[in-house]
This record gives sequence, C-alpha cells and structure tokens, in this order.
Amino acid sequence: MPFANNQGMRIHYQTVGNGGPLILHHGTFGSGPDWIDRGYVEALKSDYQLILMDARGHGSSDKPHDPAAYDLSIRASDVVSVLDDLGLPKADYFGYSMGGWIGFGLARYAPARFSSFIIGAAHPYAESMQPYRHRMPESQEEFAAIMDQWLGKLLTPPMRERLLKNDLNALRALTQDRVSIADVLPSMRMPCLLFVGELDPRLAPMKECASALANATLFTLPGYDHITTLWQIDTILPRVKSFLAKAPRQQAETADL
Repeated sequence: MPFANNQGMRIHYQTVGNGGPLILHHGTFGSGPDWIDRGYVEALKSDYQLILMDARGHGSSDKPHDPAAYDLSIRASDVVSVLDDLGLPKADYFGYSMGGWIGFGLARYAPARFSSFIIGAAHPYAESMQPYRHRMPESQEEFAAIMDQWLGKLLTPPMRERLLKNDLNALRALTQDRVSIADVLPSMRMPCLLFVGELDPRLAPMKECASALANATLFTLPGYDHITTLWQIDTILPRVKSFLAKAPRQQAETADL
C-alpha cells in the first residue's frame, strides 16, 4: 500500500484511473474507498487520476491521539505530502464535509498546488463540532449502534466494516471545534464549485461563503441533508464533470496502481 510520509506520520492513499490528478477527500468517520462505494470512482476514473487518501486519524493512515496533531495546517500538509509522494506539482481537489473544510485549509496554506476546488457541505466559518463528538462513545459496541442508527441503509457492508475499525480516541482528538478561517476567502480566486443539501444546517453559511468568493458557483440539492447529499451522484456528477472540464488544471501522465 502506498504511504506518504509527513514528518514521520504515514498518510495512506491509492490512485485509480488516468488523466489529470484529482484528489478525493472524505469526511469525518470515512476513508478513501468510500468514494468507490458511492460510485464516484467508476464514473470519473476514465478521465482523471483519482487520488483517494485516508486523512490522518482515519482508514489506514496513522492515528495520533494528541489533538495538536490535527491542526488544520498539518492536515493540509498531509494532502500536499501525497502530491509530493506522487511527484505531482498540482491537482484539482474534491472534498466533502471535513474534506471540504480541509480544502479551505489548502487554499490558505498551499494555494499554488491546486487548480480548483470542489467543496461539498463545508464552510470556513467557526463551528461547534459537538454534534459529531456526541457520536463518539467510549465503546466500539455503542459506536456501532450509533452509526447503524445514524446512517442506516446508506452503509454498504464494506463501508460499515471500515467505519467500525475507527479509533475512537483518534476521532475524539481530531473532532475539535473549528475556528474561522474566513479571511482566506478573498484570496481564493481559483475556480470553486460548492454544493450542499437544502436540509443541511450548513446551507446558510455556505451561501454566505459562495457570495464572498470571486470565482465560485453554488448549487443545492432540495430534500437532502448532510448525510444523504453525497449519495446523489446523478445530480452531483454532471456538475462536477462540467466544472472540471472548464477549469484550467495541471495535466500529468499517470498509470493505474
């Protein structure tokens, strides 16, 4: 399995497909292969080199228990370390929820490495993460019950298996209240595509965020919430493909791994 090394921390990733590099970054509790289960990889791999990474604290990446290890600048540097490991000067970026928030971090700390950003269900404003911490009990059995109730039939068996391998101590360490980094918005002049479900509590701040960006398009999904939105690939993928086809990006010769 390929790993990037970021100051001694191993960050796992895999690549699929050929074409311009596109990072797919999951949300809290998830991992890179979730994009396969949701259908994004199959739909995009013929046109892009998809880079599915496991954020620190998730999947097969290292899982420190120190909250200081999850500063946004460090999480952004994990993504850059994957690009460096692949020898890629630049990529497009697609992140959902936590992955979208890290996208704003990349726009602040490594803007020259990204041609465009696709950000789902995330914003750069301050936010309490207590609703997520409520879903991180002490025991794995309680965690499994909470996840089954919360996600229900959306969980494929492989996703559930990966989810239940999460390190709860690492999850608690990484799920800190977020401070505002909205001062990055005026500098984000690269193309940005934002989307959010209309039942998502983040709808209003995402509308505010989109209005503050110089080169952004926001679309919403009526009837869907934070959890169900990313599964609506028939709505999301045409927008994503159209956006990426128009956005200038670094091309790279790649091969399946």
